[in-house]
Amino acid sequence: MGSTESSAHRAVHAAHDGAPGNVPGTVTAGSGADGPSGASDGGGGAPLAGQRITAAMVAARAGVSTATVSLVANAKTEGRVSAENIAKVTRAIDELGYVVDGIGSSLARGGSNLVILAAPDIANPFFAKVIGGVRAALGTDYQLLLAVSDPGMLPVPAEVRQLLSLRPAGLLVDAPNAAFLDQLNSTAPVVLMDAPGVEGYAPSVNLDVGHGARELAQHLAALGHRTVAYLDSTGGSATFRVRREAFLARAAESGMTVAAVANTPIDVGAAAAAFAAAWPRWQREGVTAVVCCTDTHAYGVLQEARAAGVAIPRELAVTGFDDLPYSATSNPSLTSVHLPATMLGRRAGEQLKSLMQGRPLAAPQLTLAGRLIQRASTIG
Repeated sequence: MGSTESSAHRAVHAAHDGAPGNVPGTVTAGSGADGPSGASDGGGGAPLAGQRITAAMVAARAGVSTATVSLVANAKTEGRVSAENIAKVTRAIDELGYVVDGIGSSLARGGSNLVILAAPDIANPFFAKVIGGVRAALGTDYQLLLAVSDPGMLPVPAEVRQLLSLRPAGLLVDAPNAAFLDQLNSTAPVVLMDAPGVEGYAPSVNLDVGHGARELAQHLAALGHRTVAYLDSTGGSATFRVRREAFLARAAESGMTVAAVANTPIDVGAAAAAFAAAWPRWQREGVTAVVCCTDTHAYGVLQEARAAGVAIPRELAVTGFDDLPYSATSNPSLTSVHLPATMLGRRAGEQLKSLMQGRPLAAPQLTLAGRLIQRASTIG
């Protein structure tokens, strides 16, 4: 593997090395399950540095059985453990620094309370909102595990299949394409997010990105723009194809010419460089607006346009897509299509939770509306 880890391995490490204390399970320190009873300090002094702490060790410290430790650690004491023994075990846990290994215990039971979220770019503020919505829907009953890769790219199916060996209770996939889903082979319930064109694979919660793209075209046409450029993503997600095709179709209907379509990763620097290279030609061709498939692309265009002394929006209008938090405060503020990221995550989490609990879905396919937010980058 060399000096780097695959995204699946990073995610597995994160699941074990994080703070699993809120997840019911066996008692351990850090990662891994309880070690052999021979690791016990016999109930005497403090454990050695780096020593794996076991249920037997906390039992010896508290003067109770390991079964009692398990009941206390898993919050199953009602009617089974006395208040005195609960206090003893709790004190021993605090003294020795025990945590609960939810993954280890759930695997021993043949399943888990893990939910895997495969997303293309969790550094993007849009996905931070999606994750917040998912967590709100799942509550404390499930632990969310992220499968991530390079920005703008989905984790490869083989890496996600490695995570499926953890026997997750469910799987959420954001902005997938058909090729990814064909190779996934998940036996756990799956819900897709922002997955236009591939809804037939599983229940899904979609965003009406086509409507937003058509609104953008109508907005620019109404402002008098006749020649525009489109800055697209190099990612293979279907959502970007739908955005682009919907915009191009409505632009043609509105009498606008799309002089060029460029592609870059979802990265401010890459978008800025692409604009810098293309702007002299676009200017000669009479381009008066650049439509970006994400706000991140638009930030790069705004940055480079300012550096080049291009007056926005008098010389060049710029639009984005997603309506990230920074778009309202950028200089100038960015016209964008608002997509309800938090609601996307919440609705998908609710759908998945129903499936994991064996409840049928009243509406397996949901669509959330977006809306155009007009700001200074197009209207001054």
